[in-house]
Amino acid sequence: MEFAHTSVLLDECIEGLAIKPDGVYVDGTLGGAGHSIEIAKRLGEKGILIGIDRDKDAIEAATRRLEPFKEHIRIVRSNYGQIGEVLNKEKINAVDGILLDLGVSSFQLDNEERGFSYRFDGKLDMRMDDRDLLTAEEIVNTYTEEELTRIIRDYGEERFAGKIASNICSYRRKTPIKTAFELNEIIASSIPARMRATGGHPSKRTFQAIRIECNRELEVLKDSLDTMISLLNPKGRLCIITFHSLEDRIVKTAFRNAENPCTCPPSFPVCVCGKKPLGHAVNRKPILPSEEEIGENKRAKSAKLRIFEKA
Repeated sequence: MEFAHTSVLLDECIEGLAIKPDGVYVDGTLGGAGHSIEIAKRLGEKGILIGIDRDKDAIEAATRRLEPFKEHIRIVRSNYGQIGEVLNKEKINAVDGILLDLGVSSFQLDNEERGFSYRFDGKLDMRMDDRDLLTAEEIVNTYTEEELTRIIRDYGEERFAGKIASNICSYRRKTPIKTAFELNEIIASSIPARMRATGGHPSKRTFQAIRIECNRELEVLKDSLDTMISLLNPKGRLCIITFHSLEDRIVKTAFRNAENPCTCPPSFPVCVCGKKPLGHAVNRKPILPSEEEIGENKRAKSAKLRIFEKA
């Protein structure tokens, strides 16, 4: 299966990075290299692009597609959360721009063997990196009812999280849950019929929650933002595309804290902690896809782009 993915907010990201021909850039979610190709096109003789992805299929596809620019490209199979270690191995101390596209690729969603989608009766896998040990199947079959409720409620924002978790535990006491369609049936039986008729597929939120837990998506994002900002050169930019409110909230909070890191109590007349602003958010409100882009790619509908510039 060919690795296919339509890059979201492509023009907006390229503009947001403010690419310099001799700059050093990192695409932390390389995917099918849609964004990276456009970055590479704008690099001069001394420009460098580091592409990072933990999905082996993405690495293989991106390597082929970036072949014309290979003199400027270094591709690394890793998690963007390890960006500091990646750059250290490449003997790079700071960069001029970092891009993250936090969406799941169309290839991952449309490949039955990867187990990301409720649309196919595949195994419950959902790992972005097949070297990781934790799978969706293990989460569904071994997590406690309380853990499942928390994950489905917090990561999926599912109002029927408790009932879904309870029914999962009841089902698995008889036989392990192995496939997406088995899980679909459990979820559907947990949601009132009148609610199933609206709001899209009843499994959407639960599958999202399990995927986020399986890949530690929110933890990795939250733990790496300060590091990424610290790795930027002056005037360097960090561009992040999020796809749901939990991600966007983490990014918005991190940018706000970097803008105003002062920890002094509000009652203090002047700052005494000595912490200075690290930069500023380029856009106060997130940049959204146009109606035209949404019409061409429905998966862009929930995308939000935020940009931070280092002081």
